[in-house]
Amino acid sequence: MSNVRFPEGFVWGGATAAYQIEGAAREDGRGPSIWDTFSRTPGAVFQGHTGDVACDHYHRYAEDVALMAELGLRAYRFSVSWPRVRPDGTGPAEPRGLDFYDRLTDALLDAGIDPIVTLYHWDLPQALEDRGGWTVRETAEHFAEYALAVHGRLGDRVRTWTTLNEPWCSAYLGYGSGVHAPGRRDAGDAFRAVHHLLLGHGLAARALRAAGAETLGITLNLADVQPADAGSAADAEAVRLVDGLHNRIFLDPLTGGGYPADVLAHVSRIVAPDFVRDGDEKLIAAPLDLLGLNYYAPTYVAGRAGGAGGDAWPGTAGTVEFLPPAGPLTDMGWSIEPAGLTRLLERVASDHPGLPLMITENGGAFPDTGLDERGGVADADRVAYLDGHLRAAHEAIARGVDLRGYLVWSVLDNFEWAEGYRKRFGIVHVDYLTQRRTPKRSARWYQEVIARNGL
Repeated sequence: MSNVRFPEGFVWGGATAAYQIEGAAREDGRGPSIWDTFSRTPGAVFQGHTGDVACDHYHRYAEDVALMAELGLRAYRFSVSWPRVRPDGTGPAEPRGLDFYDRLTDALLDAGIDPIVTLYHWDLPQALEDRGGWTVRETAEHFAEYALAVHGRLGDRVRTWTTLNEPWCSAYLGYGSGVHAPGRRDAGDAFRAVHHLLLGHGLAARALRAAGAETLGITLNLADVQPADAGSAADAEAVRLVDGLHNRIFLDPLTGGGYPADVLAHVSRIVAPDFVRDGDEKLIAAPLDLLGLNYYAPTYVAGRAGGAGGDAWPGTAGTVEFLPPAGPLTDMGWSIEPAGLTRLLERVASDHPGLPLMITENGGAFPDTGLDERGGVADADRVAYLDGHLRAAHEAIARGVDLRGYLVWSVLDNFEWAEGYRKRFGIVHVDYLTQRRTPKRSARWYQEVIARNGL
């Protein structure tokens, strides 16, 4: 393969999420989250796994930061646990929770690693879910208050702030299909959650901007939606519908275009959108300095009468068929198609010119086995996956996309939500019994990529 070099100043880093790695679920005043509750629901998570201990990062953060520094990471995207900072979702901040993120931020800066804070990565305080969760407006308002509390402690050192991670998952998987916390299955609630998540972003962004936040963004798991048959009008219509539910329902209001008319018409057939109030779309369109994109696999659809559709795309049953993954797959059963990343980056850059982009998650789960010649975990499949996707990202840059950085998912093996601990995404292996960290071959490979700023 040819050598490629990334632009000077390109940001290389890694990402994690609080509930997936921190553990210490009942320490220092932390309240329960919807994932604490959901993981204890029989059958919800593989073998009843929970994030009670996870990677014990809460106690081992210094070791983990030192390992990141050894690997040469220039940036680290971590999420703050809302129930650790505000145990019941409202009220005074818990100082011991803020103290942890204070220590983590200082450790990162001392190691020369830029902290990128995500304020919400799915761990809603259970007390707020009990009052309606993301289906009610109150949660969006409390999110902005919580965001200000975190900024008040970390804002003098953290430059880049991300409000939400993948609101598509929070809304559709949490409230529509029920496969993620809080496990609700109601299409109307899914759309209510979409709106209140976006409203929460807008309210928090406005508050953070007023408080002096330097760089504000949001992270979306946008889908590269492709037709089964490029020449089929029915498949093109399926693409339009799924793209509207997955991408445009978030992108358009965030960038000032408001909710797309065709998407609102579709939503109105399922639930009256009376939860959208006058002025909401203006709040949601708070100026963005950076858009984070998470990419793992493309989505292929066909327009078919009687199609099964998908609960995570409400209203697609009867008209849309989601094609099963084809070709080489990850351990999650997801297709490996780096070209989809190039297409997605180009599409967003074309539709929303002038908006800087960052890949905030990309990686692959593989069944890591054996040791390599350095005593690390041999994961050649992951190296190949990352190599292909970095080349796809570079191709997008070569075509004019303003891509500022790449954050590998994930720094550590961790609690993989409904899959528990049976799926491993990390470039660092974690022995969950001993908590021993072992860099995999992919970690050493990534270390070399960062050092040479290319492949």
